[in-house]
Amino acid sequence: MKQAYFRFYAELNDFLPPPKRQRRFSQPFEISPSVKDMIESLGVPHTEVDLILANEQSVDFSYLVQDGDRISVYPVFESLDIGPLMRVRPQPLRETRFVLDVHLGRLATYLRMFGFDTLYRNNYDDDELARVSSEEGRILLTRDRGLLKRSIVTHGYCLRTTNPREQLVEILRRFDLFEAVRPFQRCLHCNGLLQPVNKADIGHRLLPKTRQYYDEFRRCPTCDRLYWKGTHYQRMQQFIDSVLQAGRK
Repeated sequence: MKQAYFRFYAELNDFLPPPKRQRRFSQPFEISPSVKDMIESLGVPHTEVDLILANEQSVDFSYLVQDGDRISVYPVFESLDIGPLMRVRPQPLRETRFVLDVHLGRLATYLRMFGFDTLYRNNYDDDELARVSSEEGRILLTRDRGLLKRSIVTHGYCLRTTNPREQLVEILRRFDLFEAVRPFQRCLHCNGLLQPVNKADIGHRLLPKTRQYYDEFRRCPTCDRLYWKGTHYQRMQQFIDSVLQAGRK
């Protein structure tokens, strides 16, 4: 039987069983498969890969693996210039927008709080998630590796942790979004862009104390929810500050 020798680098090792992490290992095969198929058969989604070297030569996902090949697989590079080599991942999207798997509702709220365009429904199925990601140019966030292996998904990320706050920090670091944070611009419930509204126009909807103590309000044009800087605002601001501080460490 033929075999190739693989070595995965950095965070790509998160997807491998312990005996194959941080080392070169042999992988048997029969009919020459594409390197993409072999990488994903080992558990690594193609959306996580940015560079592949076969025998020290840059190749793309369509490369057919040969007997004795030495394959090195690298994750997404954010700061290292690999311009002379062949990136296998599409260029970053012009605008950072997300669509989230059904199990990530709290993360969706956090991303909207930080100002990011984030689609989420608790009844998306996998086909719809992949289609929305592809057609609307949205980064698909999930913990389902199989979902990210779908060929139409070009931009996605597999979250490593299950804690929503830690997931948020993970996303800010992975996509280098600290300078793009614009808090309190979006509706936390439906993702709509908030718009200023005159107090006189919505006064009949306010509780007496809210009407007495607050003057600045914003309304979501999509779901008609109202927002103002009450005590909840201070708690959210403290949360945002703590996340940004943790993420930059």
